[in-house]
Amino acid sequence: MTARLTEDLIGELDRELARADRELATRYPGDRVERAPVHTVYVPADRYTADTPTAWGRAALELLDRFAPTADTLAAAVGLAPERVAQVYDRVRAKLDTEPIEDLRVDFEDGYGRRADDVEDADLARVLTAYDAQHADGTRPSWWGIRFKAFEAPNRARGVATLVAFLERACGDGRVPDGLTLTLPKVTSVDQVRAMALALTRVEAALGLPDHALRFEIQVETAQAIMAADGTAAVAAMVHAADRRVTGLVYGTFDYSAGLGVAAQYQSLDHPVADHAKAVMQVAAAQTGVTVSDGSTNVVDFADERAAGASWALHTGLVARSLRQGIYQGWDMCPGHLVSRYLATYLFFRETLHPSAARLAAYVARIDGGIADEPATARMLASALLRGVHCGAVDAAEVSELAGLDLGRLAELTH
Repeated sequence: MTARLTEDLIGELDRELARADRELATRYPGDRVERAPVHTVYVPADRYTADTPTAWGRAALELLDRFAPTADTLAAAVGLAPERVAQVYDRVRAKLDTEPIEDLRVDFEDGYGRRADDVEDADLARVLTAYDAQHADGTRPSWWGIRFKAFEAPNRARGVATLVAFLERACGDGRVPDGLTLTLPKVTSVDQVRAMALALTRVEAALGLPDHALRFEIQVETAQAIMAADGTAAVAAMVHAADRRVTGLVYGTFDYSAGLGVAAQYQSLDHPVADHAKAVMQVAAAQTGVTVSDGSTNVVDFADERAAGASWALHTGLVARSLRQGIYQGWDMCPGHLVSRYLATYLFFRETLHPSAARLAAYVARIDGGIADEPATARMLASALLRGVHCGAVDAAEVSELAGLDLGRLAELTH
């Protein structure tokens, strides 16, 4: 009787939960394990040239040469122990020389402003030519694209025109180039996300692209994106409203803070309203495969040694804070921010290398130790090691030696 009851009950529950099982697998496939950028750089379209990525790298290195030519001087500038900075200083310089910008978005929105249609058309054509030149000489960032104007009524027509023209040129050969990224800004409703999905569906059909080949990120910079009029978390619905087309949620520091009435001098990444918004974004994106990116700081003073040190110290602290909170990407405003971005990021992953590798090796080998890790913790240990390798903070050989695991096994453990 017990065996029959158990068998019948299992069958009934399987049927009862079949839909929920399917939705869980579809809506929450888990975090992505492929490489993701550690930052995004936004450059106004009228100021963008084919040389922009390498020029930013040169400018960042020049700032280092001028104000922090050694690990000790950079450590003094940002207020960190010299031995800590010494372990990443050369890696930071190498990164600035070889890949200063990982993710670049040419901006046709706030940083660009409203211009005559013929002016924006001409700037877009010039930007596309620059992207083509970078692709030819190998300097185009791994992730690249545009932020077009929002889908709110006053700017919708211009935003759609720029979006379609960009995609027609970029995907004209019937394929979506690697790394192409689109940013939908100032989203105020789930309907705008659905409208973006509809627009991409129509473009795919017109250009002969595969279904769902085009995806996009949502810039969260309005109160309406965090809380809808009915009191629900609108951003959670947005993640799922585009039928797996959403790739990321990007926090907009200054628009969001201003919308909540925060005075200009207090608008920052670490303000309580920013933390609340980003916490909601993290919960909405958790286990969906959608990434979360922090916003930016507007402190960009590198006029002299003292100012540069203060700017680097502030930004290093903010980046490190975001990393500790589980946000692995941010927005950089100027070449000087590249120094502190990679300094904080490389320190974070290098300083987690040895403990993470040891704990993960013990978990895999089931060796008793000082910490009894759960499977969920093991997933994050593996994820930290993968992220460190992907961004250049650590080497795959180091991870293999310390943890006894290759990158493929690490990717398996993240699930």
